[in-house]
Amino acid sequence: MTETVISSATKEVVIGFGRPFVMIGERINPTGRKLLAAEMKNGDFSRVEADALAQVAAGAQMLDVNAGIPLADEPALLAQAIRLVQSVTDVPLSIDSSIIEALEAGIEAYQGKPLINSVTGENEVMERVLPLVAKAGAAVVAISNDETGISEDPNVRFEVAKKIVLAAADYGIPAHDVIVDPLVMPIGAMGTAGQQVFALVRRLRDELGVNTTCGASNVSFGLPNRHAVTGTFLAMAMGAGMTSAIMNPMHAEVKTAIMAADVLAGNDTNCAAWITENRDPNAGTGAGGARRRGGRRRPASV
Repeated sequence: MTETVISSATKEVVIGFGRPFVMIGERINPTGRKLLAAEMKNGDFSRVEADALAQVAAGAQMLDVNAGIPLADEPALLAQAIRLVQSVTDVPLSIDSSIIEALEAGIEAYQGKPLINSVTGENEVMERVLPLVAKAGAAVVAISNDETGISEDPNVRFEVAKKIVLAAADYGIPAHDVIVDPLVMPIGAMGTAGQQVFALVRRLRDELGVNTTCGASNVSFGLPNRHAVTGTFLAMAMGAGMTSAIMNPMHAEVKTAIMAADVLAGNDTNCAAWITENRDPNAGTGAGGARRRGGRRRPASV
């Protein structure tokens, strides 16, 4: 089965079918976060450090690092952010930028085998990004849109993904190092968005044999109680074959849905991770954990 290995200087994470779902923390991204953007632009990375530590503590196996701030020196900021994050945690990173110079700076600063986020199906973009990925020996996120934009037809998005996988092979990048983002649309604006992604992920798994990821929070944009929607979407996407997502592990509903889906898919051996996360610390001790003597046991519900 397909396995994508991402590493830091000291730690490997494997994304693959039949393995636990990989949560890639999304928080180190100034887009839509004015305070973080202002701090990073002024050289204050204390919030970056705090977000890195909090996401790892919450269970993120990888972190996405983005420094896209208008009118700022993105290559320098991204390199600085990567060096800082790697100094405080050992999880592998996704280097996130649409600017080739920023990707180059991020790769130079990085220790290990990173995930490059991202390349699209636009010929000019592939010609610039894929040689960089190949030279670095990295893995890459392939976003399934091209010069025509984002198609509402999942068959078109599949063909774009296939185009990128084939182009990557021409540069010596194996299919197992291409992780496809099928593009998740807001379900509130497109009622078939979930169905489209599930169908597309199945095809990507069965026909191309590639791992998949997505920006998970997009699906619930604009909806109330959105984290419940995001968590349920991810559980269903995992059933279709999705193997990772860029998301916020500190949203309990989302993380719980992922962990439960791993249990039910058989990816959490002996339910070990679920039990560790959810075990009652008082079970078996004191009044909270002891069963009353002489009491009649209530029959299980049917």
